[in-house]
Amino acid sequence: MVKGFTRFLWIAVPLMVVGCATKVTRVQSDSTIDLSGRWNDADSRMVADAMIKDCLSQGWLNKWDTKNKQPTVVVGKITNKSHEHLSTETFAEDVERALLNSGRVGFVAGKAERDQVRDEKDDQQSNSSAQTASSLHEETGADLMMIGDVNSIVDQEGNKAVIYYQVSMKLVEVESNRTVWIGEKKIKKYVERSEAKF
Repeated sequence: MVKGFTRFLWIAVPLMVVGCATKVTRVQSDSTIDLSGRWNDADSRMVADAMIKDCLSQGWLNKWDTKNKQPTVVVGKITNKSHEHLSTETFAEDVERALLNSGRVGFVAGKAERDQVRDEKDDQQSNSSAQTASSLHEETGADLMMIGDVNSIVDQEGNKAVIYYQVSMKLVEVESNRTVWIGEKKIKKYVERSEAKF
């Protein structure tokens, strides 16, 4: 009896381990893979690139071109008003990357990053030599702030749904509060699931 049970374990245990195995496949970081139909990294990149391309093709840049000055931009708050949890921080970073890589504008760090840098400068005033300490009150001010929000609508019937995302962005002059550019990008996804859960 014990011998037969031992033989059973030698066969059953490896089969159970194989049945619970996880398969991982490495893919390109910029590939588009939609598993759930929810907002994902490909959506974030695509929207950021399209927004910045549209933004930089508009007439507001002429003001700085005539002054031979490159405008300085900061990315402000991007609000998630959609039906799902999504990382607006990742999207903000995609917007920052697209702005910076354009070469058309200067760029300053956002509020959270500035607070960290200011803490470092404060520390340097007490602990660094006078020759190497960064000066206080010498920051570059932003001429423009990019702000926006992400909205969504879900139209569902049973296990099928159409998920619609609309990303709206504005570029605002910091000194005058004038809006110089408004853009939007829409994404629509048709999703069919085995369970009716969205």
